[in-house]
Amino acid sequence: MELLKYKLTLHLPQDLPDQLSVANTLNPHSYCVAKEDGDFQKALIDSDLLFPDGVGVVWASKFLKGKEIRKISGFDLHLHYLRLLESKGGGKVFYLGASERTLELIQNRLKKEFPSIQAGVYSPPFKPDFSEEENREMLAAIHEFGPDILFVGMTAPKQEKWVAKNRKNLNVKVVCSIGAVFDFYAGTVKRPSQFWIDLGLEWFPRFIKEPRRLWRRNLISTPQFIFEVIRAKLG
Repeated sequence: MELLKYKLTLHLPQDLPDQLSVANTLNPHSYCVAKEDGDFQKALIDSDLLFPDGVGVVWASKFLKGKEIRKISGFDLHLHYLRLLESKGGGKVFYLGASERTLELIQNRLKKEFPSIQAGVYSPPFKPDFSEEENREMLAAIHEFGPDILFVGMTAPKQEKWVAKNRKNLNVKVVCSIGAVFDFYAGTVKRPSQFWIDLGLEWFPRFIKEPRRLWRRNLISTPQFIFEVIRAKLG
């Protein structure tokens, strides 16, 4: 099964790296999208850290390999790196993506919860592709601020492909593509309660609230992923 191409990272790092480390997450939907998008697949496979984000990937590991792993979501990554930076006396983070209002709310929350961390932000145009000039402006804003950690929130696969394309021009220690986490942390979108997260059904309340946006993820990608895992087990 193609899933075996992806070398998953099973534990959160306990320190910041000396050289750039790109962290991404893999879930059943991103796996299915990557099968049709070669650039996205390469971006995921080339990740320095690739975390299992989704109960489907956790189940697949157990079903195919008999190996129990735990889900590590983009939300987990975000808080982990903030706490790691705070434990070292602070530092700088940069948020690339989302609206200016969302970014303002993120900065306000950070000031309260992580006062030793400085946050830079940039809201890129909401469009499928960026012009060369727009891309230069984004990179210039990041470089001028000089962050230790760059969080990218443009939704998948756009964010992962942007990082892969620009990683040679990023002078940071860690880059995390974390999509919807920007809205969760800002409070503009409410994350499902711990009850649903513990049940492994975090996706369900989100699907009920946003069926038009999430129908493909839950009604097409998830069954396709399950079918492929079972086929791999049998064949």
